[in-house]
Amino acid sequence: MRRLTREEKFMRAAIKIAQKGLQEGEVPIGAVVVYEDKVVAKGYNRRAKLQLASAHAEMMAIDKACKKFNSWRLPEGCELYVTLEPCPMCMGASLNARVDKIYFGAYEQKGRSLTSALADANLLNHKTEVVGGVLQEECSALLSGFFISMRQKQKEEKERLKAAKEILDNSEEKDI
Repeated sequence: MRRLTREEKFMRAAIKIAQKGLQEGEVPIGAVVVYEDKVVAKGYNRRAKLQLASAHAEMMAIDKACKKFNSWRLPEGCELYVTLEPCPMCMGASLNARVDKIYFGAYEQKGRSLTSALADANLLNHKTEVVGGVLQEECSALLSGFFISMRQKQKEEKERLKAAKEILDNSEEKDI
């Protein structure tokens, strides 16, 4: 068995925290902030539970790391590992917090992330390197499985409601 690379090791940590979100019914996206080869902060999607648009995995992990270091600016050498390509909001937070390098697993399939464009824009006088596709298949499978399951549950609920409506309609017809 081949040994995991450093990037795969930390992406596995992000996958593990994404699975925690999955258990809570959240879209399974996980993120970890790494400093000096140690995970210093973790986060997973909490949008449904917290009802906050900003409760993305990356935002949760970056906020925890900032609190740990008692600064909005993370120390030089901090890296972010996330199971899905960051959205523009999360990319902006990463740039603002001065994350040096971002590794992500699955590519955002709808092309809305702008990750490379934002990283290259040098908007905040800070350069963030971005590497995509780390354990891409595992990260993609986790997300795909969640959405397949969600669509199946929605279909079953729709069918259940339709059957209940038919029963109600039939009982109303008998009462006439």
